[in-house]
Amino acid sequence: MGTAILGTGSYLPERVVSNQDLEKIVDTSDEWIRTRTGISTRCIGGKGDETYLLAARAAVKALQMAELSATEIDLIIVATISSHMLMPSCACFVQKEIGADRAFAFDINAACSGFVYALDLADKYIQADPSKKILVIGAETLSSRTNWEDRNTCILFGDGAGAVVLGHVEGSRGVIGAKLFSDGKLWSLLHMHTAASCNSELLQAASPGVHIVMEGREVFKYAVKAMEEAVLALLEQEQIALDAIRLVIPHQANIRILNKLVERLGIGTEKVFINVQKYGNTSAASIPIALDEANRESRVQAGDIILFCSFGGGFTWGATLVRW
Repeated sequence: MGTAILGTGSYLPERVVSNQDLEKIVDTSDEWIRTRTGISTRCIGGKGDETYLLAARAAVKALQMAELSATEIDLIIVATISSHMLMPSCACFVQKEIGADRAFAFDINAACSGFVYALDLADKYIQADPSKKILVIGAETLSSRTNWEDRNTCILFGDGAGAVVLGHVEGSRGVIGAKLFSDGKLWSLLHMHTAASCNSELLQAASPGVHIVMEGREVFKYAVKAMEEAVLALLEQEQIALDAIRLVIPHQANIRILNKLVERLGIGTEKVFINVQKYGNTSAASIPIALDEANRESRVQAGDIILFCSFGGGFTWGATLVRW
């Protein structure tokens, strides 16, 4: 018995921005972007695409698949670094939007690792109370937190949301285990300031603005090693062989990180789900978006073991195993 994924859903904004579109606003090219990131297009939100609305639309699809109503949900956890407001939480707005009147709701901030962190947290709630039904959502509008004059970062990010409904089931299905990590000493390599302080004594004079700042080469080096070690530690913890994994769904950061991780782990590319070319890096939304696509394309079947792994600002990273 365990915490199983009962339904998945995702939502992407309608507006698609191509590499050729970016050529018109920064000094870059389609070839430069594709060879360095693997990204060809990304979805960018427009009017009516606030983070909570993307999250709510993904949640509705997940609820439909799970054949549950919003009023049956006990808890909503949204992983995001780009909510349209600091307070109330994005999760509270989702609760209002979908009519989940019985649920309590909150956000977590673990950057690109937010979904795996939230999934682990939800698993613990359900272990404590198997009657609970929980919505876990990764949702981002990173276009609102991107410096569109910085060609090294603006080419990477996209908007979107992915959601899962979790509940207790009998049998072998469910979350097998997780290994999660953080290292706050390395925050400066990937970070985002908040709005300027209203207290002059707490003003961050060096703040470049409320957008993502990243040292790409340094992040690359840490990301691959950290995810590899997290995956191997989790497999050892659960006594599961790498060959037993049916599908790997990594955080869709960029194709070079994904290729290097696959190479170091020695996983066949046919076992790795990649959609970064379509959506770019959607931070906490990337794994649940990819999971929903894989699910709806029948890439996962009953009994399959799925591996999630991620790395993000903080630094935060980790891996999770789920039996479908």
